[in-house]
Amino acid sequence: MNTTRIMRSSFIALLGMLFSASLLAHGGAAGTDTDQCKFELEPEHWIHYTAYQPLAFPAEDFCANIPDINTMTLLVFDYQDVRFRNRAIEFEVTKEPEGTRVFFQEAKKHKSGSVKLTLPKGVPEAGKYLIHITLLQGNGERLDAHMGFTAGSGQSASMKDLFMYALFLFAGLYVLYLSHAGFKSKVDEILAGIKKA
Repeated sequence: MNTTRIMRSSFIALLGMLFSASLLAHGGAAGTDTDQCKFELEPEHWIHYTAYQPLAFPAEDFCANIPDINTMTLLVFDYQDVRFRNRAIEFEVTKEPEGTRVFFQEAKKHKSGSVKLTLPKGVPEAGKYLIHITLLQGNGERLDAHMGFTAGSGQSASMKDLFMYALFLFAGLYVLYLSHAGFKSKVDEILAGIKKA
């Protein structure tokens, strides 16, 4: 009886952690900003960046690590400040450290506040790349921001994925514990042994 209560409490606690973890996405605690997928063009004025590889990983988004090469890659930039919508912005992607250009879009205004750059064949080889964003000021001045990413390292399991696997494993064991008398007695025996130790 006591073991069943412990197992139920543990299961409820795991579910609570699962749902609270989704609240921490792109931010964390109030007053902090841990979003690594953004550019600061001017002090306190940002553009958020997300990468997608819809043919290779249709339901995933990326930032600093893009898993595949030679596959269509979308780079999406969202202005977090309305004032950038009336300014021309130039985009370039280069292979580093050589500085070889793999993509370029001339400066233009994006009134919607979102820019989607399509690299039909993605990046040609594994390694480090740099996104250059240049904001053209009305006085002819250019403000540059850069963000690096790595491509071609494959997709590793995220902590969220590992947590989900562990949760499903625990849920399966809990169902087995409740439905199979032999398994339940074995677990109860092990827990009783741990209590005595």
